Amino acid sequence: MMTDLTPLLYEPDATIALVGATDDPSKYGSIIYRDLTAKRLTVIPVNPSRDTVGGEKAYPDLAALPHPPTIINLVVPPERGMAVVDQAIELGYDNIWLQPGAESPELLAKLETSGLRYLAACIMVRARFTGV
Repeated sequence: MMTDLTPLLYEPDATIALVGATDDPSKYGSIIYRDLTAKRLTVIPVNPSRDTVGGEKAYPDLAALPHPPTIINLVVPPERGMAVVDQAIELGYDNIWLQPGAESPELLAKLETSGLRYLAACIMVRARFTGV
């Protein structure tokens, strides 16, 4: 169900699994990573092609994370996002945040029927208005 996940950013122990995090400064996975960490949010990089992002350990997928994230933020193409959402369902995770461009009609339909809480909006913009 479409839900405003922005209040979750206020939680003291909030963690954001950024799927598609990278050090490539030309990619949104890097821009978002740097923006959120500059706002002192706890970001866990998820990228099967990277060992580290921003000097932090990167994880190949959601199953490899050290603990359940508060939010799973997708900055990957919708086709890859479908598999991430499937894995989130398997693991019992329920807060999916889609960056612009990460959504598709099929992915939104999957989220809607899954019962997961999700939001399709730019997390950088939403975090800017939270005062985080």
